[in-house]
Amino acid sequence: MLFNSIEFAVFLPVVFAAFWLLSKSHISFQNTLLLLASYVFYGWWDWRFLSLIIFSSLVDYTLGLLIHKEKILVKRKILLFVSLIVNLGFLGFFKYYNFFIDSFVEAFTLFGSEINPDRLAIILPVGISFYTFQTLSYTIDIYRRQLEPTKNVLAFFTFVSFFPQLVAGPIERASHLLPQFLTKRQFDYKRAVSGVQLIVWGFFKKMVIADNAAVLVNGIFSDYESQTSASLIVGMLLFAFQIYGDFSGYSDIAIGTGRLFGFDLMTNFRFPYLSKGISEFWKRWHISLSTWFRDYLYIPLGGSRGSQMAALRNIFIVFVVSGFWHGANWTFIAWGFIHGLLYIPMFVTRKSKEISHQASRTFKNLSGFASWLAIFTFVCFAWIFFRSPSITDAWSYITMIFDPAGSSSYFTSTGRLILLSVISFTAILCMMAVEFYFNKKNLREVRIKPRYLLLVALAICFLGAFKDHASFIYFQF
Repeated sequence: MLFNSIEFAVFLPVVFAAFWLLSKSHISFQNTLLLLASYVFYGWWDWRFLSLIIFSSLVDYTLGLLIHKEKILVKRKILLFVSLIVNLGFLGFFKYYNFFIDSFVEAFTLFGSEINPDRLAIILPVGISFYTFQTLSYTIDIYRRQLEPTKNVLAFFTFVSFFPQLVAGPIERASHLLPQFLTKRQFDYKRAVSGVQLIVWGFFKKMVIADNAAVLVNGIFSDYESQTSASLIVGMLLFAFQIYGDFSGYSDIAIGTGRLFGFDLMTNFRFPYLSKGISEFWKRWHISLSTWFRDYLYIPLGGSRGSQMAALRNIFIVFVVSGFWHGANWTFIAWGFIHGLLYIPMFVTRKSKEISHQASRTFKNLSGFASWLAIFTFVCFAWIFFRSPSITDAWSYITMIFDPAGSSSYFTSTGRLILLSVISFTAILCMMAVEFYFNKKNLREVRIKPRYLLLVALAICFLGAFKDHASFIYFQF
């Protein structure tokens, strides 16, 4: 079920009303309602995959209890290994099976051998990358003795399938979200109002910015060979804001919806396009994923301990794996690798006091605007790999920005596309101005006053893209 659909517009008020009608009952009644509602929400897309999330929940609930109870280290490692195999096995099969088969065939083709690939028509379950990491963190934290397992099976199953953040995050930790299913909840008007504000702001970013920009981005990227340099730059910039508006918009709606039910979900984006360094960007972009990789991959690999070369190796592993997490295509791996390269200068200057001192003196001579522009430009060029169907296409797209062979400007080719361009860029400028204001106030999210909320709602009604209920980009990951 999509947030931006008629079905959800009916679903949410019904569940909200029923949930708070049960506020005087035992907490298990509210959790049961949320669990059933979450399964309806997820099963609306394809009910067959409900068995997958139920099985994953059952496995990690059971293994969590067994790992905590077991005293022998070897047996505890075996139980953790079972959790890793089950969760990553499902993720690997559904998401990466055909990628590895195709890559294997292409590798042999280079050496003159031909193999007939045995590909399967595999449907990727929505949200599997998100809830897999969520349940994995539960068993890993129990193994590390950082978390006590819950014996409340209803609360655990509801934690795994909580519908606001089920299919595209934030990727919650059990230590933060699970206790909220064990605590009595009372309706909080101020929290609910802040939830509505975030929901409306999320719909603005999704429907006014992302969905309108998507029309232009799709047209430019699908015919990039005939586009002018200006058109290619517009396509690059619009995709940067399309994916941000789409994904951060989803997170805002998810967090806001959670607040309607009395839950606190972690901040997933904190104005990332205002960053002045690549490290800062990753502290602001998809925070729940970047911190997950930090805690469960980077630190176990050794983190920044040891030699500088070992630390750089760990950084590259994290970025490449992060790219691969996004999809079964070499373009995502290249995207992660590029961000790893961008991270090197910052890391080297941080590790070396002498170089760091020289660099700080140099950067003092640069304006904040120049630092921001450099990082934003690098990030936008990296997004080209993320959006392109192949590395060859991405490289051709970048090459043609500097040496265009086409003469077409898709975004100005018709009156409708000109209007969409105006709407998209005007909305982007408004969003960035709002985020700049709240970033200066050192706040983690946008808080819209009621009188401005009406203006945002009107903008959604009159400028939003309602046709075809465009899906969220991160549903495919």
